[in-house]
Amino acid sequence: MGFTTFGFSDHIMQGIRSAGYSVPTPIQSLAIGPALAGKDIIGCAQTGTGKTAAFVLPMLHRLAEGEASHGRVRHPRALVLTPTRELAQQVQASVTKYGRNLTLSAVCIYGGASMDAQLKHLRRGADIIVATPGRLLDHIQQKTVDLSQIQVLVLDEADRMLDMGFIHDVKKIIAKTPSSRQTLLFSATLSGEINELAGGILRDPHTVEAGERTNPAETITQHFYAVPRESKTALLLHALEAERMDSVLVFSRTKHGADKICRRLERSGISSVAIHSNRTQAQRERALEGFKRGKFRVLVATDIAARGIDVTGISHVVNFDVPLYAEDYIHRIGRTGRAGAAGDAITLVSRDEQQYFKRIEHFVGKRFPVKTYVGFTPPEPVVGEKREVAAVQHRTRDQRPTREHRPPRRKKEPLMTGRKKHGPHSKMESYSSSVGWSNH
Repeated sequence: MGFTTFGFSDHIMQGIRSAGYSVPTPIQSLAIGPALAGKDIIGCAQTGTGKTAAFVLPMLHRLAEGEASHGRVRHPRALVLTPTRELAQQVQASVTKYGRNLTLSAVCIYGGASMDAQLKHLRRGADIIVATPGRLLDHIQQKTVDLSQIQVLVLDEADRMLDMGFIHDVKKIIAKTPSSRQTLLFSATLSGEINELAGGILRDPHTVEAGERTNPAETITQHFYAVPRESKTALLLHALEAERMDSVLVFSRTKHGADKICRRLERSGISSVAIHSNRTQAQRERALEGFKRGKFRVLVATDIAARGIDVTGISHVVNFDVPLYAEDYIHRIGRTGRAGAAGDAITLVSRDEQQYFKRIEHFVGKRFPVKTYVGFTPPEPVVGEKREVAAVQHRTRDQRPTREHRPPRRKKEPLMTGRKKHGPHSKMESYSSSVGWSNH
């Protein structure tokens, strides 16, 4: 079945063909028809399955028909909310690509950019707003945007917006739109929170799911390696030297960690760049463009910064830190193995991260062997690393809480209370052939 079966206008079909597409993906096949019929949609699909076109194309079709009937409307008639600026830019690029032969206009609104420049675009009039919740709410509070004419509302990657704490901002924004709107909600997972949100803003929604919502693409080979936390960087360097890893995306749990990993790689002669929320928009765009062109072999990113990154040809995803939430694991490794290409996902697991590893197994419904990396022996920590750890843990007298702010002292408990005793060789159990973990 091709796109012609949906009844799109010639102008939209020209945009689809110029983008090089002829056959819709599964999520597009399931979602576009009901969306064109005006139904509210809950769409569940993995990252990289074409869900952006699943809502952009019906949205363009509806707005183009309304434009032909009623003439140009100054106030925005469609709103797409995304969790990050990168994803907002990606959605706007799709609007431009598919709607290249239409006279519809779109504006992208996100933090880290000039409010005045965005205000100029809004004053000129825009049919479509693609925005992150925080910055759009700023405009709403300053009365520089009017959402009273919104006909189509899209929540893209709704699960991520909830994870990032945007739920209250999202609800405030939705309250400014007409209740008669069409709402399309897309998410990689359908948790209880997502269903609760959907129940409050969608009317008799049509639910579509493409593929297994908890399983990564079949083309991704998953590896889990046990390693002491202080030896993770050494193992990463070893793997980059031992294997053919051409384009590598490394995930760090923190911004500081991402910068530290990047510095260590650069000192070892591996071209690397870090991307996280402390980087300016220009820095992030340059880093991403350099990674796409092959200037950097390794891109080190945090989860928030990596949302919306759409880079083809990533050969390996490395989870330097095991993600706290199993859903994030699926999002992370979904950056490789796209469009049927083979990819590898490597996760470095320290003893203190076993609980997060078990969450992944439970979420995916599969048991994974945790192995030692062949040919790698964890090095002894150098004096500098020991001092660095001590410096992080140490607080000067001025940093300590004053007596009146200290919590009341509690009676000391025996050191081993509530803990399982281990033998003298327990520290090395992780590196036996079976790793020595009780995974279940």
